[in-house]
This record gives sequence, C-alpha cells and structure tokens, in this order.
Amino acid sequence: MIHVQVLAFGILKDALGANHTSMTLPVGATVADLLAAVSIAHPTAELRGIAVSVNAEYATASAPLHNGDEVGLLPPVSGGSPRAAKAHENDNPAQHIVTYLTREPIDAAAFVAHAKSPEDGAVVVFDGIVRSKTRGRRTLHLDYEAYEEMAARQMLELAVTARSRFGVRHVSIVHRLGRLVIGETSVLIVVAAAHRAQAYEASRWLIDTLKQQVPIWKKETFVDGAVWAAGEPFPAEIGVESADAP
Repeated sequence: MIHVQVLAFGILKDALGANHTSMTLPVGATVADLLAAVSIAHPTAELRGIAVSVNAEYATASAPLHNGDEVGLLPPVSGGSPRAAKAHENDNPAQHIVTYLTREPIDAAAFVAHAKSPEDGAVVVFDGIVRSKTRGRRTLHLDYEAYEEMAARQMLELAVTARSRFGVRHVSIVHRLGRLVIGETSVLIVVAAAHRAQAYEASRWLIDTLKQQVPIWKKETFVDGAVWAAGEPFPAEIGVESADAP
C-alpha cells in the first residue's frame, strides 16, 4: 500500500470538509484511482472539470502515484511592493522578471516605476481591482487562496514564457492573497517593451492564461451570502477529462 497527502482547494475544500487529508491506496494506483476513492468517500464532491497536481505539477488521470506524493485537487481557478511580499518571491534583474504572492496591499505605482527603463517605448499595466457588484449582487469583500508553491512556480513560468514569446523586456506579476475589500488591487501585471504591440499582446496573454491555469481561487462574500467564484474551464492539456473523473 502507498500513502499520499491530498490537498483540496476552493469549493472542493468545502466538500471534503478540510483542505488536507491522507489516503491509502494500493501500489500502482493512478490519479484516476485516487479520484474514484475520493468520490466514494465524498459523494457530494464535484470532480468533473477539475485539474489534478502531483507534487505541485499538473498531472493526467493516468499518472502513477507513489508513496509520499502530494496530490492537489484543483477546481477551475478564479479567474505589494517587493518589500511587502511575504512568500514565494522572485526578482531576477538579469532576466527582468518579478513575480510575487503577497498578503499586503499592492503598490501599483512602485511596480510601474521599477519596470520602466530608457530603452522602453511602452509600459502596459493590468490592474485588477475588487468591484462593488458582481452579477447584480453587492459585494462586501473577496477572499483569495492559493496552492502557494504551485502558483508561485506557475507565475514565474508564465513570465519567462511571455518574455520569450512576445519579445518584451520586463514582466512583473503580483497577486494578492487573503481578504480584499472594494477598490483594492487583487492582481497586477506590468509589461515593459520597446514597442506597444508586444506589450499589449503579452499583458493580455498573461492575465488570460493566469486566470485559466494558476491555482488561485476566489470566494465572494455578498450582502446575501457567499460563494466560490466559478472558474473558467482548464485547458484540455491540464484538465482531467470528464470520462476519467467519477
């Protein structure tokens, strides 16, 4: 037998009653076998359309499991200044990449100033803020949670890919965790490049891809209740196919 640690996030954490549990499976078990076991133990857990990670890397349903593995059950994701960041920070001046997860307010002006260089012709900023209404319901606050180790790794990979794919000089990505109130910045992306077209394209690709695959979830609290935000479907190469999920 093997023993694996199971981490559940967002709405799955509510369904399982905790975000961390252990499971015992037969030797040779796969991700699909684990999902079947979870479905039996927690029949109300909605496992179709989720993604699964093994040791903080996305995994397919056929991926084998080993003793001591950490398995993440990931529902569709929701779609500070460097000194304020508390964890998982990367600042590589040689590659002009800054990525952060933080629980402190994000100082957008500081990130823009840090990104600017005389060789740039454009700096494009995406500043995602907490709005007062969603789908006609008045919002009180939002709570963000993440699979932090995996999210930090994914954000860094996105920044590296954006620089290579779009030919931009600098990329900053910072995402807030914890409780946010109306008007606060939840995610900030700053792209600097010699030309505006590349900067615009990289910024749009970064936020769209982040909202699809970086494991960060949002719980919305309204005046009349609270709900985990429905995320966008995972890309086909990441999501567990519905036929593989119980």
